[in-house]
Amino acid sequence: MRFWKENQSLIWKHQYETVCITPWGKNALRIRATKFPNFTEHNWALDEPILTSSTDVFIEINKDESTETSNASITNGRFCIKVDAAGIMTFYRDGQKFLKEYHRDYDQPLCRESRCLKIRGREYKAIVGGNYAIKVRFESNDSEKIYGMGQYQQSYLDLKGCTLELAQRNSQVSIPFSVSNLGYGFLWNHPGVGNVVFGKNYTEWEAKAAKQIDYWITVDDNPAKILENYTEVTGRTPMIAKDLLGLWQCKLRYRTQNEVLDVARKYKELKIPVDVIVIDFFHWTRQGDWKFDKTYWPNPKAMCDELHAMGTKVVVSVWPTVDKKSENFNELLERGLLIQTERGSNQTYEFQGDCLTIDVTNPEAQAYLWEKCRKNYYDFGIDMFWLDNAEPDYGVYDYDNYRYYLGTGLEVSNLYPKLYTKTFYEQTKSLSLVRCGWAGSQKYASLFWSGDIPSTFESLKDQLCAGLNMGLAGIPWWTTDIGGFMTDDVADPDFRELLLRWFEFAVFCPILRMHGDRGPHDIAPLSEKEWGGGCLFTGHSNELWSYGDEAFSIMKKQLDLRLSIKPYIEALMQEASASGAPLLRTMFYEFPNDTHCWELEDQYMFGNQYLVAPILQLGQREREVYLPAGKWKNITDCQIYEGGQTLLCPAPLEQIPIFEKQN
Repeated sequence: MRFWKENQSLIWKHQYETVCITPWGKNALRIRATKFPNFTEHNWALDEPILTSSTDVFIEINKDESTETSNASITNGRFCIKVDAAGIMTFYRDGQKFLKEYHRDYDQPLCRESRCLKIRGREYKAIVGGNYAIKVRFESNDSEKIYGMGQYQQSYLDLKGCTLELAQRNSQVSIPFSVSNLGYGFLWNHPGVGNVVFGKNYTEWEAKAAKQIDYWITVDDNPAKILENYTEVTGRTPMIAKDLLGLWQCKLRYRTQNEVLDVARKYKELKIPVDVIVIDFFHWTRQGDWKFDKTYWPNPKAMCDELHAMGTKVVVSVWPTVDKKSENFNELLERGLLIQTERGSNQTYEFQGDCLTIDVTNPEAQAYLWEKCRKNYYDFGIDMFWLDNAEPDYGVYDYDNYRYYLGTGLEVSNLYPKLYTKTFYEQTKSLSLVRCGWAGSQKYASLFWSGDIPSTFESLKDQLCAGLNMGLAGIPWWTTDIGGFMTDDVADPDFRELLLRWFEFAVFCPILRMHGDRGPHDIAPLSEKEWGGGCLFTGHSNELWSYGDEAFSIMKKQLDLRLSIKPYIEALMQEASASGAPLLRTMFYEFPNDTHCWELEDQYMFGNQYLVAPILQLGQREREVYLPAGKWKNITDCQIYEGGQTLLCPAPLEQIPIFEKQN
């Protein structure tokens, strides 16, 4: 084992492997290892300029002359990695061990964990013709709790014991950054497909195709400081405009310009402000044309002008899929700007057409897509873009069958949605509503929503966990389809109760957005043609007045509550831009020293002031709420309560329990 220093890095080489540990931000180190001659030039998520003081960095190399063995250590601030004579790393925060590589091999007699299992902490399995499949393993800790990692459709907030696919799907957002209650954050800096197992016996990270191992760790006092360190090196969200913090109105397919204007005019008549109205998919001619169907949208500029005069911004849906009958398909194919298939049919998506997908990992494809959207949308006055199918959505999620400009699907596909959003942000500097992303997507003004999810209370519980873990993965802007996306019967009283409970939850989310496919699909299409903006089904009405007088009254009062706290939400957005702090916060984020807060998964903090206790069951009219230390005001009856206790709170249909922290 040979150790040496190079600039501020500690490097060692053993047989065919080279390992490099580099200071990278506050109390943080980046670890890379490879069996190739050199490391790649890619920083992937770690692409922000970093300032690491040389006075915080110490490298020590020790050689035992009697045994001719060496060990070494590198320290950056409060974080130290010690490397023994077998090349096994142990990780320390303020001198206390919190992590160690998992090694069970007998070929290192000086290793205390020397055994005959032939399992190493760093594993390389050759892929014929090129890369490696790699795994990194760490010792587990029974008392550890793990959070973050993006958005998974499950009811677990604490991810300890979970197996997670590191891949993008509709409603699944893989952001491979985790936060531990042991005081560290871990970024798996690989944009390719893999898995992570937060097992009871060991933790295992896997990349199915890569040229090197690459991960980053930071340590600090609490989750807030860990997130601050993480967003310093991956980027922070820009400030959101305050005129986007009220109601966003959307449904499955406003099919015509007149439908959009009729809805906006009625809101105006009712004196209900609408900050944003959203035009959904198949307003176009064919996928990949990226333009309005003139039959149903004859004058988009006049539409935008009228909506702007009402104080309403306009969002339009853009998909990355390109129908083979699109007017742009042949040019895109000829110029090599589409994602390729490695075998079988030359097709990546099949909804309403035989499609390929534009390859935005190619800068030339980014420029092509933006130019079409600029000419056909932005120049008409469209304010922002809804970047749907951003994973991208595939007909079959066979990631090994797709090849991008930057590499194979197994190697780089998780990066796609981040570059999709970047394409629009670099031109508009405005927010995009997007269905997927990756580590660092927040810096491109990405507003995530949780995808096409069921309209059930079980799904509502899943979204609460998803939103909280998205925040702990560095994503402060997040929302959902109020009421869920997939509704069988819009007239079902149980669905209407779900809708109201979901709306009450959404009032205390970063963005309040009405959307969903309100079944059944019994509305006749506008056209019998097989293409164009009139051919496809639509959902039933989804405006505040669409669900009866009682529901309208409740949602109107809830909207008034939302509008009353807009200055507070604006301050939270400023905090997110300054430090990376999420708006949706787990209880332990705000109260890390309260051990009970680490056990709570069904209530949360909206910023540092409002404690929110959503109703997650049909027919529920009361629930328990835990109040941490301090004084708390129930915003419904204004009664003040002492913290450090659990209350049984009423939850009538018109209001969920909300408590305001008293300073």
